[in-house]
Parts: sequence; C-alpha cells; structure tokens
Amino acid sequence: MQRVLLFTLLAFMPMAASAGSPTSDVFCDDRARIVEKLETRFGATLAGRGLRGPETFVEFWVAERSGDWTMVQNYTDGRACIVAMGESWERFGPVDPA
Repeated sequence: MQRVLLFTLLAFMPMAASAGSPTSDVFCDDRARIVEKLETRFGATLAGRGLRGPETFVEFWVAERSGDWTMVQNYTDGRACIVAMGESWERFGPVDPA
C-alpha cells in the first residue's frame, strides 16, 4: 500500500499546489483529468457514487486487480478532489432489508 500511496501522491503532485487545502493528501483538479488518471494510470473503475449535498457528490474508484480504492469528492463547477485512498476493497452484494 505504501508503494501505491507514494505513486499516487507523485502522480497527482502538480495538483497539490492548487488544492488550497491544509491537508497534504487532498488533491484537486478538473474532474475529467482526475478520472483520466485514475482510469489510465491505475486501472481504476467507478464502483459507486452518492450525493453529499446539493452541490457535491462522492465517488469510489477501485482498481480491482490490486484492491486499491480512491474516494473522490466532486463539485458542480467541474472540480474534483481526491480526499481518501486505501487498499483491500471488498465488494458486497445487496443488503437484505429483512
């Protein structure tokens, strides 16, 4: 995981300066550029998304082969930020409401 985290940080390093965040592990850029890097560099696919508020939604991108995941928060202005990443993603089936 440390190798993947280091690679991800280096891959998105140019975005860190534009993040304007006090946390060094939040990277922001145009959503299209982030998606392109997640898909082409890391082999990630979109696993799911949900609304966080009227102007934001969150997506989880997963590299099935490695189990690494990335959480991306998206804004209505087209900006997106990588806010978390990890490993050992597990996919579950539907939850039985009974």
